[in-house]
Amino acid sequence: MKKNLLFVIDSLDCAGAEKSLVTLLSLLDYSNYSVDLMLFRHGGTLEELVPKEVNILKPLKYTDFALLSFKEATKYSLMNFDFKMYTSRIKYSLGIRKKKYSHAQKARIYWQCVSKAIENNPKKYDIAISYAQGIPTFYVADKVQAKKKIAWVNVSYRLDEMEKEFQRRYYDVYNHIVAVSDSAMEILLETFPYYAEKVSVIYDINNPNFITKMADKGHDYNDDFEGLKILTIGRLAHLKGYDVALEACEKLKERGIKFRWYALGTGPLENDIKESIIKNGLTEHFELLGVRPNPYPFIKNADLYVQTSKSEGFGLAIAEARMLNIPVVTTRFDAVYNQMIDGKNGLVVDMNAEAVYQGILKIINNNELRQSIIRYLQTEKKGNIEEIDKIYKLIG
Repeated sequence: MKKNLLFVIDSLDCAGAEKSLVTLLSLLDYSNYSVDLMLFRHGGTLEELVPKEVNILKPLKYTDFALLSFKEATKYSLMNFDFKMYTSRIKYSLGIRKKKYSHAQKARIYWQCVSKAIENNPKKYDIAISYAQGIPTFYVADKVQAKKKIAWVNVSYRLDEMEKEFQRRYYDVYNHIVAVSDSAMEILLETFPYYAEKVSVIYDINNPNFITKMADKGHDYNDDFEGLKILTIGRLAHLKGYDVALEACEKLKERGIKFRWYALGTGPLENDIKESIIKNGLTEHFELLGVRPNPYPFIKNADLYVQTSKSEGFGLAIAEARMLNIPVVTTRFDAVYNQMIDGKNGLVVDMNAEAVYQGILKIINNNELRQSIIRYLQTEKKGNIEEIDKIYKLIG
Protein backbone atom coordinates (compact mmCIF):
# COMPACT_ATOMS: atom_id res chain seq x y z
CA MET A 1 0.00 0.00 0.00
CA LYS A 2 1.24 3.48 -0.87
CA LYS A 3 2.16 5.86 1.91
CA ASN A 4 0.25 9.14 1.99
CA LEU A 5 2.57 12.15 2.08
CA LEU A 6 1.81 15.83 2.50
CA PHE A 7 4.30 18.57 1.65
CA VAL A 8 3.59 22.14 2.75
CA ILE A 9 5.46 25.25 1.56
CA ASP A 10 4.59 28.95 1.28
CA SER A 11 4.62 29.04 -2.52
CA LEU A 12 6.50 27.78 -5.57
CA ASP A 13 8.11 31.05 -6.56
CA CYS A 14 11.57 30.68 -8.08
CA ALA A 15 13.78 30.46 -4.97
CA GLY A 16 16.11 27.93 -3.35
CA ALA A 17 13.75 25.95 -1.11
CA GLU A 18 11.10 25.92 -3.81
CA LYS A 19 13.49 24.62 -6.48
CA SER A 20 14.78 22.03 -4.02
CA LEU A 21 11.25 20.79 -3.35
CA VAL A 22 10.38 20.58 -7.06
CA THR A 23 13.59 18.57 -7.64
CA LEU A 24 12.76 16.25 -4.73
CA LEU A 25 9.25 15.70 -6.09
CA SER A 26 10.67 14.93 -9.54
CA LEU A 27 12.77 12.10 -8.05
CA LEU A 28 10.19 10.42 -5.78
CA ASP A 29 9.05 6.90 -6.57
CA TYR A 30 5.29 7.33 -7.03
CA SER A 31 4.71 3.60 -7.05
CA ASN A 32 5.31 3.78 -3.28
CA TYR A 33 3.96 7.22 -2.38
CA SER A 34 0.79 9.21 -2.88
CA VAL A 35 1.63 12.90 -2.56
CA ASP A 36 -0.39 16.01 -1.76
CA LEU A 37 1.15 19.48 -1.95
CA MET A 38 -0.28 22.44 -0.06
CA LEU A 39 0.65 26.05 -0.90
CA PHE A 40 -0.21 29.22 0.95
CA ARG A 41 0.15 31.20 -2.26
CA HIS A 42 -0.69 29.78 -5.68
CA GLY A 43 0.54 30.82 -9.12
CA GLY A 44 4.29 30.54 -8.52
CA THR A 45 6.50 30.16 -11.57
CA LEU A 46 7.67 26.67 -10.57
CA GLU A 47 4.19 25.14 -10.30
CA GLU A 48 4.38 24.06 -13.95
CA LEU A 49 7.39 21.88 -13.08
CA VAL A 50 5.56 19.87 -10.39
CA PRO A 51 5.20 16.23 -11.52
CA LYS A 52 1.72 15.28 -12.70
CA GLU A 53 1.53 12.59 -10.00
CA VAL A 54 1.46 15.27 -7.29
CA ASN A 55 -1.97 16.49 -6.18
CA ILE A 56 -1.80 20.24 -5.58
CA LEU A 57 -4.52 20.92 -3.01
CA LYS A 58 -7.09 23.64 -3.50
CA PRO A 59 -6.30 26.95 -1.77
CA LEU A 60 -7.39 27.35 1.83
CA LYS A 61 -10.55 29.41 2.26
CA TYR A 62 -8.55 32.10 4.01
CA THR A 63 -5.97 32.15 1.18
CA ASP A 64 -8.73 33.01 -1.30
CA PHE A 65 -10.31 35.46 1.13
CA ALA A 66 -7.02 37.32 1.60
CA LEU A 67 -6.86 37.97 -2.16
CA LEU A 68 -10.18 39.83 -2.13
CA SER A 69 -10.20 43.62 -2.07
CA PHE A 70 -11.28 45.16 1.22
CA LYS A 71 -14.67 46.00 -0.31
CA GLU A 72 -15.14 42.46 -1.64
CA ALA A 73 -14.06 40.96 1.69
CA THR A 74 -16.59 43.13 3.54
CA LYS A 75 -19.37 42.13 1.14
CA TYR A 76 -18.50 38.42 1.43
CA SER A 77 -18.53 38.55 5.24
CA LEU A 78 -21.87 40.37 5.39
CA MET A 79 -23.52 38.04 2.89
CA ASN A 80 -22.32 34.91 4.68
CA PHE A 81 -22.70 36.22 8.25
CA ASP A 82 -19.14 35.02 8.82
CA PHE A 83 -16.67 37.52 10.26
CA LYS A 84 -13.95 35.21 11.54
CA MET A 85 -11.76 35.60 8.44
CA TYR A 86 -12.60 39.30 8.20
CA THR A 87 -11.52 40.13 11.75
CA SER A 88 -8.43 37.93 11.40
CA ARG A 89 -7.39 39.79 8.26
CA ILE A 90 -7.86 43.22 9.84
CA LYS A 91 -6.00 42.15 12.96
CA TYR A 92 -3.03 40.92 10.93
CA SER A 93 -2.97 44.01 8.68
CA LEU A 94 -2.91 46.28 11.71
CA GLY A 95 -0.37 44.07 13.46
CA ILE A 96 2.33 44.35 10.79
CA ARG A 97 1.91 48.08 10.12
CA LYS A 98 3.52 49.15 13.36
CA LYS A 99 7.13 48.58 12.31
CA LYS A 100 9.41 46.50 10.11
CA TYR A 101 9.44 42.89 11.21
CA SER A 102 11.72 39.97 10.41
CA HIS A 103 10.35 36.99 8.48
CA ALA A 104 10.06 35.01 11.74
CA GLN A 105 8.17 37.84 13.45
CA LYS A 106 5.77 38.25 10.53
CA ALA A 107 5.09 34.50 10.53
CA ARG A 108 4.32 34.56 14.26
CA ILE A 109 2.00 37.57 13.98
CA TYR A 110 0.25 35.99 10.99
CA TRP A 111 -0.36 32.74 12.83
CA GLN A 112 -1.48 34.45 16.03
CA CYS A 113 -4.00 36.51 14.07
CA VAL A 114 -5.16 34.07 11.42
CA SER A 115 -4.80 30.48 12.63
CA LYS A 116 -8.30 30.28 14.11
CA ALA A 117 -9.73 31.20 10.71
CA ILE A 118 -7.84 28.40 8.92
CA GLU A 119 -9.55 25.05 8.58
CA ASN A 120 -7.95 21.75 9.52
CA ASN A 121 -6.74 19.48 6.75
CA PRO A 122 -9.44 16.77 6.54
CA LYS A 123 -7.12 13.89 5.52
CA LYS A 124 -4.98 11.65 7.68
CA TYR A 125 -1.42 11.25 6.41
CA ASP A 126 1.33 8.79 7.12
CA ILE A 127 3.86 11.63 6.89
CA ALA A 128 3.41 15.41 6.82
CA ILE A 129 6.39 17.56 5.86
CA SER A 130 6.74 21.28 6.41
CA TYR A 131 9.28 22.19 3.74
CA ALA A 132 9.95 25.69 5.11
CA GLN A 133 10.11 27.32 8.51
CA GLY A 134 7.44 29.72 9.72
CA ILE A 135 3.83 29.42 8.57
CA PRO A 136 4.16 25.95 6.94
CA THR A 137 5.69 24.67 10.19
CA PHE A 138 2.87 26.10 12.28
CA TYR A 139 0.23 24.76 9.89
CA VAL A 140 1.51 21.16 9.89
CA ALA A 141 1.83 21.23 13.69
CA ASP A 142 -1.65 22.65 14.29
CA LYS A 143 -3.85 21.69 11.38
CA VAL A 144 -2.65 18.32 10.04
CA GLN A 145 -3.16 14.78 11.33
CA ALA A 146 -0.16 12.56 10.57
CA LYS A 147 1.60 9.56 12.07
CA LYS A 148 4.93 11.33 11.58
CA LYS A 149 5.72 15.02 11.16
CA ILE A 150 8.98 16.34 9.69
CA ALA A 151 10.11 19.96 9.55
CA TRP A 152 12.67 21.31 7.06
CA VAL A 153 14.85 24.29 8.05
CA ASN A 154 16.53 25.92 5.06
CA VAL A 155 17.90 29.13 6.61
CA SER A 156 20.37 30.06 9.33
CA TYR A 157 17.76 30.08 12.08
CA ARG A 158 18.74 32.66 14.67
CA LEU A 159 15.79 33.82 16.77
CA ASP A 160 15.30 36.20 19.67
CA GLU A 161 13.85 34.92 22.93
CA MET A 162 10.23 35.74 22.06
CA GLU A 163 10.40 33.89 18.75
CA LYS A 164 12.20 30.93 20.35
CA GLU A 165 9.51 30.59 22.99
CA PHE A 166 6.72 30.85 20.43
CA GLN A 167 8.22 28.43 17.92
CA ARG A 168 9.32 25.81 20.42
CA ARG A 169 5.72 24.74 21.06
CA TYR A 170 5.39 23.91 17.34
CA TYR A 171 8.74 22.17 16.85
CA ASP A 172 7.97 20.07 19.94
CA VAL A 173 5.23 18.43 17.87
CA TYR A 174 7.63 17.22 15.18
CA ASN A 175 9.23 13.79 15.14
CA HIS A 176 12.21 14.97 13.13
CA ILE A 177 13.83 18.20 11.90
CA VAL A 178 15.96 18.42 8.75
CA ALA A 179 18.57 21.15 8.23
CA VAL A 180 19.87 21.73 4.70
CA SER A 181 23.54 22.13 5.65
CA ASP A 182 25.92 21.42 8.52
CA SER A 183 26.10 25.10 9.44
CA ALA A 184 22.29 25.42 9.32
CA MET A 185 22.10 22.51 11.77
CA GLU A 186 24.71 24.08 14.07
CA ILE A 187 22.83 27.37 14.18
CA LEU A 188 19.50 25.59 14.68
CA LEU A 189 20.95 23.72 17.66
CA GLU A 190 22.36 26.93 19.10
CA THR A 191 18.77 28.19 19.03
CA PHE A 192 17.12 24.92 20.10
CA PRO A 193 19.80 22.75 21.80
CA TYR A 194 17.18 20.38 23.20
CA TYR A 195 16.40 19.05 19.68
CA ALA A 196 19.83 17.48 19.13
CA GLU A 197 18.41 13.93 19.07
CA LYS A 198 15.91 14.65 16.31
CA VAL A 199 17.89 16.82 13.89
CA SER A 200 19.82 15.63 10.83
CA VAL A 201 21.29 17.16 7.68
CA ILE A 202 19.92 16.54 4.19
CA TYR A 203 21.32 18.87 1.57
CA ASP A 204 19.08 20.57 -0.98
CA ILE A 205 18.93 18.11 -3.85
CA ASN A 206 20.55 19.15 -7.13
CA ASN A 207 19.85 17.04 -10.20
CA PRO A 208 22.59 17.81 -12.76
CA ASN A 209 20.80 16.01 -15.59
CA PHE A 210 17.69 18.14 -15.09
CA ILE A 211 19.68 21.39 -14.83
CA THR A 212 21.81 20.64 -17.90
CA LYS A 213 18.71 19.77 -19.91
CA MET A 214 16.85 22.91 -18.79
CA ALA A 215 19.89 25.11 -19.54
CA ASP A 216 19.48 24.28 -23.23
CA LYS A 217 15.79 25.25 -23.28
CA GLY A 218 14.03 28.58 -23.32
CA HIS A 219 15.46 32.09 -23.51
CA ASP A 220 18.34 33.89 -21.88
CA TYR A 221 19.38 37.57 -21.93
CA ASN A 222 18.55 38.23 -25.61
CA ASP A 223 20.03 41.74 -25.45
CA ASP A 224 23.07 41.42 -27.75
CA PHE A 225 25.35 42.77 -25.01
CA GLU A 226 28.92 41.67 -25.77
CA GLY A 227 30.69 42.63 -22.55
CA LEU A 228 31.10 40.72 -19.29
CA LYS A 229 27.83 39.20 -18.09
CA ILE A 230 27.52 38.92 -14.29
CA LEU A 231 24.51 37.12 -12.79
CA THR A 232 22.99 37.10 -9.32
CA ILE A 233 19.93 35.06 -8.35
CA GLY A 234 17.99 35.75 -5.18
CA ARG A 235 14.97 37.34 -3.63
CA LEU A 236 15.15 41.13 -3.59
CA ALA A 237 15.44 41.22 0.19
CA HIS A 238 17.90 42.41 2.82
CA LEU A 239 19.60 39.06 3.46
CA LYS A 240 20.59 38.71 -0.21
CA GLY A 241 22.90 41.72 0.10
CA TYR A 242 21.84 43.75 -2.94
CA ASP A 243 23.22 46.86 -1.25
CA VAL A 244 26.65 45.23 -1.49
CA ALA A 245 26.03 44.23 -5.12
CA LEU A 246 25.01 47.74 -6.16
CA GLU A 247 28.03 49.33 -4.48
CA ALA A 248 30.35 46.79 -6.12
CA CYS A 249 28.61 47.55 -9.42
CA GLU A 250 29.42 51.26 -8.98
CA LYS A 251 33.07 50.41 -8.44
CA LEU A 252 33.19 48.31 -11.62
CA LYS A 253 31.61 51.17 -13.55
CA GLU A 254 34.15 53.65 -12.19
CA ARG A 255 36.95 51.27 -13.19
CA GLY A 256 35.71 51.40 -16.79
CA ILE A 257 34.90 47.68 -17.06
CA LYS A 258 32.56 46.79 -19.92
CA PHE A 259 29.99 44.71 -18.05
CA ARG A 260 26.34 44.24 -17.24
CA TRP A 261 25.13 42.82 -13.94
CA TYR A 262 21.80 40.96 -14.12
CA ALA A 263 19.61 39.93 -11.18
CA LEU A 264 16.88 37.28 -11.24
CA GLY A 265 14.30 37.65 -8.46
CA THR A 266 11.54 39.74 -6.96
CA GLY A 267 10.90 40.85 -3.41
CA PRO A 268 10.11 43.63 -0.95
CA LEU A 269 13.16 45.76 -1.86
CA GLU A 270 12.40 45.89 -5.59
CA ASN A 271 11.36 49.56 -5.63
CA ASP A 272 14.27 50.57 -3.39
CA ILE A 273 16.73 48.77 -5.66
CA LYS A 274 15.23 50.36 -8.78
CA GLU A 275 15.53 53.80 -7.18
CA SER A 276 19.14 53.10 -6.23
CA ILE A 277 19.95 51.97 -9.78
CA ILE A 278 18.59 55.25 -11.18
CA LYS A 279 20.08 57.44 -8.45
CA ASN A 280 23.58 56.05 -8.98
CA GLY A 281 23.47 56.04 -12.76
CA LEU A 282 23.52 52.26 -13.11
CA THR A 283 20.64 51.78 -15.56
CA GLU A 284 23.05 50.52 -18.24
CA HIS A 285 24.96 48.35 -15.79
CA PHE A 286 22.52 46.68 -13.34
CA GLU A 287 19.37 45.09 -14.74
CA LEU A 288 16.51 43.47 -12.83
CA LEU A 289 15.08 40.59 -14.86
CA GLY A 290 12.28 39.60 -12.50
CA VAL A 291 11.49 35.92 -12.00
CA ARG A 292 11.88 33.37 -14.78
CA PRO A 293 10.54 29.81 -14.49
CA ASN A 294 13.74 28.53 -16.11
CA PRO A 295 16.81 30.42 -14.85
CA TYR A 296 19.31 27.91 -16.18
CA PRO A 297 19.92 29.42 -19.66
CA PHE A 298 20.81 32.65 -17.85
CA ILE A 299 23.31 30.83 -15.66
CA LYS A 300 24.81 28.90 -18.57
CA ASN A 301 25.35 32.07 -20.61
CA ALA A 302 26.78 34.17 -17.78
CA ASP A 303 30.51 34.79 -17.53
CA LEU A 304 30.46 35.02 -13.76
CA TYR A 305 28.01 34.19 -10.98
CA VAL A 306 28.12 36.50 -7.93
CA GLN A 307 26.34 35.88 -4.60
CA THR A 308 26.36 38.78 -2.13
CA SER A 309 24.22 37.14 0.57
CA LYS A 310 24.53 38.02 4.24
CA SER A 311 23.06 34.63 5.13
CA GLU A 312 22.07 31.39 3.36
CA GLY A 313 20.95 28.01 4.64
CA PHE A 314 22.83 26.35 1.78
CA GLY A 315 23.15 28.52 -1.34
CA LEU A 316 21.36 26.52 -4.03
CA ALA A 317 21.98 29.01 -6.85
CA ILE A 318 25.73 28.70 -6.26
CA ALA A 319 25.44 24.93 -6.60
CA GLU A 320 23.54 25.40 -9.88
CA ALA A 321 26.21 27.76 -11.25
CA ARG A 322 28.88 25.23 -10.30
CA MET A 323 27.01 22.48 -12.12
CA LEU A 324 27.04 24.62 -15.28
CA ASN A 325 30.77 25.36 -14.85
CA ILE A 326 30.35 29.09 -14.21
CA PRO A 327 33.00 30.68 -11.93
CA VAL A 328 31.58 32.00 -8.65
CA VAL A 329 32.43 34.95 -6.44
CA THR A 330 30.53 34.74 -3.15
CA THR A 331 30.48 36.38 0.23
CA ARG A 332 31.50 34.38 3.28
CA PHE A 333 28.04 33.54 4.68
CA ASP A 334 27.45 30.81 7.28
CA ALA A 335 27.07 27.82 4.98
CA VAL A 336 29.41 28.84 2.18
CA TYR A 337 32.12 26.26 2.88
CA ASN A 338 29.62 23.42 2.63
CA GLN A 339 30.24 23.66 -1.12
CA MET A 340 32.88 26.30 -1.90
CA ILE A 341 36.65 25.73 -1.95
CA ASP A 342 38.22 29.18 -2.11
CA GLY A 343 40.50 29.50 -5.13
CA LYS A 344 39.39 26.16 -6.58
CA ASN A 345 35.73 26.36 -7.68
CA GLY A 346 35.47 30.12 -7.16
CA LEU A 347 36.39 32.88 -4.73
CA VAL A 348 35.02 33.41 -1.21
CA VAL A 349 35.35 37.04 -0.11
CA ASP A 350 34.46 39.24 2.84
CA MET A 351 30.91 40.55 3.13
CA ASN A 352 31.46 44.06 1.76
CA ALA A 353 31.42 45.81 -1.61
CA GLU A 354 35.17 46.37 -1.86
CA ALA A 355 35.87 42.66 -1.33
CA VAL A 356 33.24 41.62 -3.89
CA TYR A 357 34.61 44.16 -6.38
CA GLN A 358 38.18 42.93 -5.89
CA GLY A 359 37.03 39.31 -6.25
CA ILE A 360 35.35 40.07 -9.57
CA LEU A 361 38.43 41.94 -10.80
CA LYS A 362 40.64 39.02 -9.81
CA ILE A 363 38.55 36.60 -11.87
CA ILE A 364 38.32 38.79 -14.99
CA ASN A 365 41.91 40.06 -14.96
CA ASN A 366 43.61 36.75 -14.20
CA ASN A 367 42.81 34.45 -17.11
CA GLU A 368 45.00 31.67 -15.70
CA LEU A 369 42.96 31.69 -12.47
CA ARG A 370 39.67 31.81 -14.38
CA GLN A 371 40.62 28.86 -16.58
CA SER A 372 41.87 26.93 -13.55
CA ILE A 373 38.51 27.44 -11.82
CA ILE A 374 36.60 26.35 -14.94
CA ARG A 375 38.75 23.21 -15.26
CA TYR A 376 38.12 22.38 -11.62
CA LEU A 377 34.36 22.92 -12.06
CA GLN A 378 34.34 20.61 -15.08
CA THR A 379 35.85 17.78 -13.07
CA GLU A 380 34.23 18.20 -9.63
CA LYS A 381 31.32 15.99 -8.63
CA LYS A 382 28.04 17.19 -10.11
CA GLY A 383 24.85 17.25 -8.07
CA ASN A 384 23.81 15.16 -5.12
CA ILE A 385 20.76 13.13 -6.10
CA GLU A 386 21.97 10.47 -3.67
CA GLU A 387 20.45 12.69 -0.95
CA ILE A 388 17.11 11.18 -1.98
CA ASP A 389 18.24 7.98 -0.23
CA LYS A 390 18.36 9.89 3.07
CA ILE A 391 14.83 11.09 2.43
CA TYR A 392 13.60 7.56 1.69
CA LYS A 393 15.20 6.38 4.93
CA LEU A 394 13.46 9.18 6.81
CA ILE A 395 9.99 8.66 5.33
CA GLY A 396 10.24 4.87 5.07
